[in-house]
Amino acid sequence: MQFAVARVLGLTAVILAFCTLSQAQDVVRDIGPGDGASIQVINRFGRIGVKAESAPEGQAVHSFLKATSEKGVADSEISVVGGKGGIVITVAPADTKKRIDIVVTLPEGMHIAAETVAGSIEVIGSFASVDAKSDTGTIVTDVPSDEIRYFFTWTESHPRYLADFDIADVKERAAGRFEIRGAYRDDGTSIKKKKKKEKEAEDRPAGDPPGDEVVRTAAQKPRPISLNFITARGIILLNVPESEVMSDLRERPLTEAAKAIIRSGDGLLMEAIRRASPKYFGDYARTLPPLISQPSFSQRTDLPQNPSAAVKTALVRVSDLQNRSIAGLTANDFEVFENGTPREIVSVERSTAPFNLVLLLDVSGSVENYVNFIRKAARSFVETVDKNDRVSIIIFNDDVKVLSKFTTDKGKLSESLDSFDAGGGTAYYDALAYTISDTLRPLRGDRSAIVILTDGDDNRSFLSFDSMAGSIQESGALIYPLYVPSGLIQAAALGQDIDPMRMKYMSLTAKSSGEGAKLAKISGGVYYPITQIAQIQRAYEDIVLQLRSAYNVTFRSDESLAGNGVSPKLRIRSKRENTFVTIRSLKPAGSN
Repeated sequence: MQFAVARVLGLTAVILAFCTLSQAQDVVRDIGPGDGASIQVINRFGRIGVKAESAPEGQAVHSFLKATSEKGVADSEISVVGGKGGIVITVAPADTKKRIDIVVTLPEGMHIAAETVAGSIEVIGSFASVDAKSDTGTIVTDVPSDEIRYFFTWTESHPRYLADFDIADVKERAAGRFEIRGAYRDDGTSIKKKKKKEKEAEDRPAGDPPGDEVVRTAAQKPRPISLNFITARGIILLNVPESEVMSDLRERPLTEAAKAIIRSGDGLLMEAIRRASPKYFGDYARTLPPLISQPSFSQRTDLPQNPSAAVKTALVRVSDLQNRSIAGLTANDFEVFENGTPREIVSVERSTAPFNLVLLLDVSGSVENYVNFIRKAARSFVETVDKNDRVSIIIFNDDVKVLSKFTTDKGKLSESLDSFDAGGGTAYYDALAYTISDTLRPLRGDRSAIVILTDGDDNRSFLSFDSMAGSIQESGALIYPLYVPSGLIQAAALGQDIDPMRMKYMSLTAKSSGEGAKLAKISGGVYYPITQIAQIQRAYEDIVLQLRSAYNVTFRSDESLAGNGVSPKLRIRSKRENTFVTIRSLKPAGSN
């Protein structure tokens, strides 16, 4: 009987919980202030988002707020007080552990004040002024840079900030406060100088020719934005997305990896380093000669021609939904189209061309026997690859070091692994960008891959993970990340049995695991999260199998070959369901 009652009560609790969850909802409320009004948003522990929208001519912007929470939001938890000229929005959760996020949509040109403790503040759009106050929360802006006046204050820590343009120097004040105060216009001129010119133009007698100057009317002049941010220990991002923030925001001298990235001329990576360390970037960039474009190969004109059509060979990779290469395909599994016209397939053969392989090793660990583990794991990889593959070994901690340039001599590769020690910080993203922009850049167009052995964490890079995505795709290199938890390495090195209760302390962070999967996906490689040391060798063997699962598809064509590039007119498809073809290169048949 007691069991039956308990069962009924338990079922009732489940039903009530389900009903409560199903009733959980957002709160959406109209606000309705007019242009020029001010609005204050107070949300101590949740996120604050403020977005400005412009309305079509003759219409007004619909101003409203939206409050969200995983546990749902009650109308009583959102307070809106005020009227014409000023409104105060306060978020007061019924439970102090409950987080409520709020986004407010308003007309352009308003005065905004936002206050939080641990939550972030994000301001998007054109406002007259923005006052933001936080304790540890990040303050992010995406505002027009026509004319910005800014005053940033840190009350309890050294400034951590990132801006899309050069801003004023940090000033240290009394009681441990730090300030950055200045102004910026996107034409790069001083505001003080500009104001003087505009005043002289306004004072000029009527009919006086303005010369070369152009005086803008009030409607044409940019609307200035005033930013006043105060934070205890938070990060301030001025027109920089949070996803592009590196792990170490202190401005510091450039590493050898950062210098090599700048010398490479990769615009995306250079801009990310400039934002991270503008002073040192400028000092180093001024010492470099003008960038010289990479040499290009002229199209060969002495190739044998088929009397009715040219013959081309495309190097392709066929993958499944898990991005794994598919082996064992024949000519019957492919279709080739140019400009929508089917092309005759002459042959399909497995590619046997050697690879340029970079083994990128994280040596920042300082746990006992870590160096021995890295050496053993690296030597196992060297022994696993094909004898014709060219291998380079690069290590990284705070900076990068090339242990061995490309070679097929496995003895020399093994010897190079005796020349390093472990320890220091982890500039993982910089090391990967260095490999792409410096080591592999002269080989662009060749078959290249990067095999990475690391735990996936980064704490010293000038670059962020997202800032590398475009360069990774352009490089054409396949990337195979093997992410090994450092706790797992230590336990294995000491010969300890792993207690199942301690496994969670020997796993990867959610951030690094997500980035490892994304890295493999955007490059066309495969991600290997390692949970047992024995999986490393199996991963090596699988990588070699993946590298050899490429095909040379030779077909007839009457289209001219534009250099060594793959024409967007070319389409190669696999007839197998849920498979995808990636064209790595296109060359005249018979060329090397």
